[in-house]
Amino acid sequence: MEADEDRHDRVDQEIGQLADRLWELARDRSVSSGEADLTAAGFTVRPGFPASCGEGRPAVVFLLPGDTRPDLGHNVAAAAVLGAALATARVTAGEPRAVLVADANSVPGDADAVLTFRPGVHTWSWTPLAARAELRVTVHARSGPAPGESSDALAGVVQTLTAVSALRSRPGTAVRAIVTRGGESTDVVPEVAEARFGLRAPAAADLDRLVADVTACAEGAALATGTKAVVGRIGPDHAPLRDNPVLTARFTSHLAACGMHAGPPEPGAVPEWSEVGDVSVRVPTLHPSVAILDPAHAVGTPEFAAAAVSARARSVLLATGAALARTAVDLLAHPALVSQAWDGFTARAREE
Repeated sequence: MEADEDRHDRVDQEIGQLADRLWELARDRSVSSGEADLTAAGFTVRPGFPASCGEGRPAVVFLLPGDTRPDLGHNVAAAAVLGAALATARVTAGEPRAVLVADANSVPGDADAVLTFRPGVHTWSWTPLAARAELRVTVHARSGPAPGESSDALAGVVQTLTAVSALRSRPGTAVRAIVTRGGESTDVVPEVAEARFGLRAPAAADLDRLVADVTACAEGAALATGTKAVVGRIGPDHAPLRDNPVLTARFTSHLAACGMHAGPPEPGAVPEWSEVGDVSVRVPTLHPSVAILDPAHAVGTPEFAAAAVSARARSVLLATGAALARTAVDLLAHPALVSQAWDGFTARAREE
């Protein structure tokens, strides 16, 4: 079998040849036009399904973000993932393996590993992702025999918001709220009012406690305002990232070889949210963060959007694409490494 070093060199050459094309896709936010590149490289592309090249096992999935928003760096991530998939398919052509490109909703259940990355303001070997839930609080007014004995549904919502804002914050938790229904006219006391709450916590158990806290706030506010509160979840909860130490170590080594050095997340880092967390509790998943802007700035800002089309972003795109592809060709060449990744996955699941 070809030596690992030779395969890595070939990956680097492929990324180098793709560099201008990948940067064009990232800069113009036109990663969807990369379907032609996938087809030319031997991928089968079908709407709603992962693009696939080859069949059998091992099967490695390159995970695309759900959009190409530059203020989140998704244009850079998508181009890097696409480039890594193309390089991997070309270097491993003719081997019994499957290389796939998918979004979070189309990752197949028989995948052996999922690889992606997140542009950010830190370079971390893995990205803290929060457990997340959405709650709807619906408040109903109570009517009385006299006008002064009726209650105000909106008052119940406002009191709930006040109580939630006064909660003692636990490390890594966050609650964000919006009022979605507050009445139709200032001349009419609303009989029904609603608010939505987005909850984030480091782990599922922390999320459950936060849900209980918000529920207690709503019930207490209802008691204080003479209303009735109904609390319900909106959609499924989302899982925090289950880091895979085997994939993380392999990628970090390759990223260093490409000139960028990643360390573990800083203690107390506030986790973000991503559907990658849901994928990571089903399949061994790699999800590092690589900085395209300094930590003094924030993701989701105009400054970050400008950074996503900068020379630094281009360097990150190419280095990360190469490191992802190097990691993939290692997995495809060494079934024992895939087994180790699954062992690490199982061990982390037991710890949760």
